Amino acid sequence: MLRALYSAAAGMESQQLNLDVISNNLANVNTAGFKKSKTEFEDLLYQTTRAPGAEQGGGNQLPTGIQIGHGSRLVATSRVFTNGELTQTGEQLDLAINGNGFFEVQLPDSTTAYTRAGSLKTASDGRIMTSDGLPVLSGFQAVPAGTTNITVSPTGYVTYATPSGKTTFQMQLTRFMNPNGLESMGRNLFRESQASGTPQLGTPGENGFGEVSQGALELSNVKVVEEMVNLILAQRAYEVNSKAVQTADEMLQGGNNLKR
Repeated sequence: MLRALYSAAAGMESQQLNLDVISNNLANVNTAGFKKSKTEFEDLLYQTTRAPGAEQGGGNQLPTGIQIGHGSRLVATSRVFTNGELTQTGEQLDLAINGNGFFEVQLPDSTTAYTRAGSLKTASDGRIMTSDGLPVLSGFQAVPAGTTNITVSPTGYVTYATPSGKTTFQMQLTRFMNPNGLESMGRNLFRESQASGTPQLGTPGENGFGEVSQGALELSNVKVVEEMVNLILAQRAYEVNSKAVQTADEMLQGGNNLKR
């Protein structure tokens, strides 16, 4: 009975963490460029009373054994980097990546981070910034004074039109061998880690990099209906595990009352 209590309690803790992840997904359903997380579980150690294949004498072996588990635990929360839907905004500096890639930004400590949120702005000195005030790298040049129009092609060619002429340059995107290994920082930012691999620069639309859509934003890839179903499943699993705790407790109480 004690084992049942511990196993059910481990299951309740797992489902509580599952609920936390689902709640965060739902909270960011309107966050541009947000990538939902999914939970991955594993079973805990088993108590082996009789090992499968054990010798029984006379050349006989047990075809099966007796192994009793101790519940489950959360082993990973991995990001799902599928594309979110694109919504048209008409803003010149709203850029959506349709496919693989990140924008590179500079943090206040001069290190770099990466984002899919393409709602970009122009600072007073012409630098391209995120909505959070971080300079965007990715090959972007400062917008010249007097610029009347900004165009960005799907392959990343950026053109600034001014009364004195046009300036064109090539922007780049960044990708990683294992994007699930990126460290989530909040604020729509990811940071490189040993698990993610080193950043790889490339031209939009070439060698597997996504194309850039101007005047559009990538919405969150969270699907509300799917998350609501996961929410119900997590709730039911939590309730079943709590019922197992209650049942084990009642059985222990019944055993204690046998002597009365």
